[in-house]
Amino acid sequence: MTNTAATTIVFLLFPGITQLDFTAPAQALCRMPGAVLSGAAARLDPIATDSGFAILPTHDFASAPQADILCIPGGHGVTEALNDAATIDFVGRQAADARWVTSVCTGAFLLGRAGLLQGKRATTHWGYTHLLPLVGASHQNARVVEDGNVVTSGGVTSGLDFALTLIARLKGDAVAQAIQLAIEYDPAPPFAGGHPDRAPEAVTAGLKARVYDTAAARMEAALRA
Repeated sequence: MTNTAATTIVFLLFPGITQLDFTAPAQALCRMPGAVLSGAAARLDPIATDSGFAILPTHDFASAPQADILCIPGGHGVTEALNDAATIDFVGRQAADARWVTSVCTGAFLLGRAGLLQGKRATTHWGYTHLLPLVGASHQNARVVEDGNVVTSGGVTSGLDFALTLIARLKGDAVAQAIQLAIEYDPAPPFAGGHPDRAPEAVTAGLKARVYDTAAARMEAALRA
């Protein structure tokens, strides 16, 4: 018999969020029996994403329910959020009573800033994994890393893997498999190059030079501030 007990899932929202870091796991988790999703931000104003459109929070930090599952997405806006005291305080307060504390992509660094990755194995987007020791974590090369009640996932699309992994932990493999089927998550990408371990070296080097060398330097400066 399927366990339908209510599970409160709270996503942190902030300007500059990568929308798929939020919407991909949300799409899977919302189908979990008993799931109640919230998106919490500092204010109830629309949140600008990295995709040219905005999303509306359901709660501000003061009114957000206590999470059973706390999820911290990533995005280039993480660098600003790292030094926002209200955001880090919210993450820490929610995590204290959450059953699961999770992140997608560079959201791991917001967990780290709140002291939640100290001594943990973790992952994040491949362009930033070398920075995990700055928040006390050791990098494990995997799309989803579980260490106690802390679950971190790699870049962007790995949020779906994380969500299905957690659904299986909470509701069983059959429920997770049914949700995977319902959303037709059956990836067959046109190129076998979604990670530096498999991408052509020239493609990886070019992308690092155009985007991630500078972005990682900004992240490092914010972490050291």
